[in-house]
Amino acid sequence: MIDTEYFTLHSLCEGVYAAIAKPGQGAWSNAGIVDLGDELLVFDALGTPSAGKELRCQAENITGKKVKYLINSHYHGDHVFGNQVFMDTTIIATSLTHKWCEEKNKIDDVEKEERGMEHYLLKLNNQIDATDDAILKKSLINQFNEMSKVLRDLHNMNILLPSVLFEEKLIIKGASRSVELYCLGGGHSPSDTFMYLPTEKIAFMGDLITEDLHVPIYDSTEFLSILQVVKQMDIEMMVPGHGGIGRMAMCDTILDYLSLLIQRATEAHHSKITREDFIADFEIPIQYQQWQGVNGIKANLSKVYTDLQPTR
Repeated sequence: MIDTEYFTLHSLCEGVYAAIAKPGQGAWSNAGIVDLGDELLVFDALGTPSAGKELRCQAENITGKKVKYLINSHYHGDHVFGNQVFMDTTIIATSLTHKWCEEKNKIDDVEKEERGMEHYLLKLNNQIDATDDAILKKSLINQFNEMSKVLRDLHNMNILLPSVLFEEKLIIKGASRSVELYCLGGGHSPSDTFMYLPTEKIAFMGDLITEDLHVPIYDSTEFLSILQVVKQMDIEMMVPGHGGIGRMAMCDTILDYLSLLIQRATEAHHSKITREDFIADFEIPIQYQQWQGVNGIKANLSKVYTDLQPTR
């Protein structure tokens, strides 16, 4: 294991590494490094240019090769704000991730963006002081620390967009191994890509899989269907977007979580319970009570309820 300021680097097998983010230090999410034999691939660029620079440095130092490919799992800043460090590489994502990255991450006025982030940090700090909920406080502190690192890098940040686009599947073949990129739709974001190494049976999942986190939901039913397909794949090791390295049980946990929310929201609609009452009366099962997230489970309850709203 290699310890850095931003992440710890774990060897999963010869030539395959997982960068596991240290909370609040500017990496903000996990990443992957894959030696293809004659070329080097990185999965996700971390949450700041500073962390992305360290990721590339470590990748090239341990392999002795230059990065050829960068994969963006989805458009969220904690996975793409390090893109600029990979300017001379081939950055790969889906066309929808490219679109959302261009629209949502664009910085037209740095000073205005800086003022907005400073206001957000002040709001977070007030929330930290106001809450007595230990889990929420921990979530808010981590959010504050990560956003502070983004603010620190903001003046040097250049939002670099993907240059090669794919839709559902892309195979990248190297001299010693191949990787498979899959996008089965959008669950956490409008378009979620994960990477599978079929020979090694390793999957880098982006935020389709997270650990002990109320990961924000974009489309609950599509999220569920994506993970049901993943469940059928021959995967022995999973690298989540946030959290520690695990196995297929991580997928089972998120499947159970989504299934519960969908079931309860469906029942609420059948009983004509309002969204407000559904959220207020929801008793969080014990297995999810320690999960983090600045919005807790409430935002996901609201989203799933809305997703399943009967059409008239």
